[in-house]
Amino acid sequence: MQRYFLNIYIGIKTILIGMFITLKHMFTKSVTVQYPHKKLDIPERCRNLLLNKIEDCIGCYQCARACPVYCITMETIKAFEGENLGLTSDGSKKRLWIPVFDIDMAKCCYCGLCTYPCPTKCLIMTDKYEYSTYKRDNLIFHFTNVDAVKAAELREKDHIRKMEKEK
Repeated sequence: MQRYFLNIYIGIKTILIGMFITLKHMFTKSVTVQYPHKKLDIPERCRNLLLNKIEDCIGCYQCARACPVYCITMETIKAFEGENLGLTSDGSKKRLWIPVFDIDMAKCCYCGLCTYPCPTKCLIMTDKYEYSTYKRDNLIFHFTNVDAVKAAELREKDHIRKMEKEK
């Protein structure tokens, strides 16, 4: 009989503790942010959308090799003698055309490993995180400073150069 009343006492006590916690949280200020009308500040070292400053890219493939999920696709074409591709912002001479530099953000795991080996620091992670889309194809970001016609012309010249080299 004593055990019966002890169980009732414990049950009422735990219910009152739960109600006290509920009431306490009921009158505290809400911490929910009404997104998208209000947005929280993003931390300084956040990892979101990848951006390539193609003007500084030298085509070294270091970022593509470092990527654990292979979301970076590159194609380079060696510059011909006498062609001046310019300099990067740190003064490095560019020796390769880059007709294809694609980043598939649908595959990206946002680890940031591709940004560290870049010698010219042209590949960075931005603070942009709102890029939802209805099609996966729209999550492939293309970075190039060579238009399609010029790229086809460069590929043809490069193919001819390779054929002459084999002879």
